[in-house]
Amino acid sequence: MRILAKSDIGKARDMNQDNFYAAQETDKIKLFILADGMGGYKGGEIASSVAVYSAQNYICNNFEEIAKDKETILKLITDSIEYANLMVYERSKETEELKDMGTTLDVCLIYNNKAFIGHVGDSRVYRIRKKIMRRLTTDHSYVQGLVKDGKITKEEAQTHPKKNMLVKAVGCNSLVEPDVMCKGFLEDDIILMCSDGLTNMLKDEEIYKILLENPENPVAALINSANREGGIDNITTIIIDATGD
Repeated sequence: MRILAKSDIGKARDMNQDNFYAAQETDKIKLFILADGMGGYKGGEIASSVAVYSAQNYICNNFEEIAKDKETILKLITDSIEYANLMVYERSKETEELKDMGTTLDVCLIYNNKAFIGHVGDSRVYRIRKKIMRRLTTDHSYVQGLVKDGKITKEEAQTHPKKNMLVKAVGCNSLVEPDVMCKGFLEDDIILMCSDGLTNMLKDEEIYKILLENPENPVAALINSANREGGIDNITTIIIDATGD
């Protein structure tokens, strides 16, 4: 398994409010977490940091104790995001300047040729298999609802003025209901996790093309490409490559 991860401030922001955790290749627990914070000066940075730290600790402290069947691992993922949500929510009530903070949160745990994924917000998780890149997560955004209802097209969503408006995020309420799923993660599969600083700058087909053309350092190539397109937001990318397993 090859693991590549990087976060970049982009070209337009004064602060990087993305945070991530990526396991090392030698780590027993193959855990990957990405969060894109929001909520005023420092609020987004704190929200994403608290969310990543809380979810990581929850999973690492409990994984060895649980049964390793699909339902139990998915419950662990759900519980970790609910715990992270509560930690961010409680922190947001400590001071006035943090009251509106929140964050996206994506968790991916690789175990026994499977990817156990939890998702809140509009950061994304993709899987590349047999030369096809498929988005596994659905954005919890206002415009995604418009697309689902057939009111706008996917192309129109890309430039919609409210495309960054979330309908679900971590830390904004005392309770959150994440999407969770279990997907196969086989030899030659690749999982891409990214914040919307990447996907707002590059279309899915462009992302896939860059991945194909830059096998040695795809993360750097993706970030550089997003910055060339304007880099209007922080850009975080995690690649988990099962090639050679």
